[in-house]
Amino acid sequence: MGQSQQIQTQEEELELNSIQDLYRSFIMECPSGSLYLHEFKRMFGVQNGTPESQYMDSIFRAFDMNHDNTMDFIEYVAALNLVLRGKLEDKLRWSFKVFDSDDNGCLDRHELWKIVKIIYKIKKGCVSDETGTGNLTAEQVCDRIFQEVDVNSDGQITLEEFVQGAQRSPWLQNFLRLDVNPCGWVQRYLCDRKLFQV
Repeated sequence: MGQSQQIQTQEEELELNSIQDLYRSFIMECPSGSLYLHEFKRMFGVQNGTPESQYMDSIFRAFDMNHDNTMDFIEYVAALNLVLRGKLEDKLRWSFKVFDSDDNGCLDRHELWKIVKIIYKIKKGCVSDETGTGNLTAEQVCDRIFQEVDVNSDGQITLEEFVQGAQRSPWLQNFLRLDVNPCGWVQRYLCDRKLFQV
């Protein structure tokens, strides 16, 4: 067996072990096989009433693919895979889905404003312009996003406009990037339950 094949086999074994560990933690937390929103928040240490809690509500809804108000193990693994390993375009498409609360394929100013306020609170109001010198208000952030991505200026942002605009804009990518480490959350959760050794 060549060295590259051996490395690939080791990576596959590591992935299988990680999935098995995740499954054990999932079943310990959710013996029914269904993860509810309050359990999802608890797994990530998010308290109700915080900006993070509002954001987790949106994340949960986006990954509840069959809209049964629970997340099964497959939906849970899909969520973790996207967050931990997803490509930029996939993450942007997913972000759009989180933001599009009425699921009509377009973001209007109200939908964008709602999520901008949450992210703004999570970032504790520290959102700057490209130069890094000026601090923007949440309203300015919302205006700026529309300027960056609403190419036809119709007051709505389509999925294509959002993805292409965000790919062009390091500023928008930075705004959407939250200073959280989900990998750390998952590893800490598994370590606490002796399912993962660091």
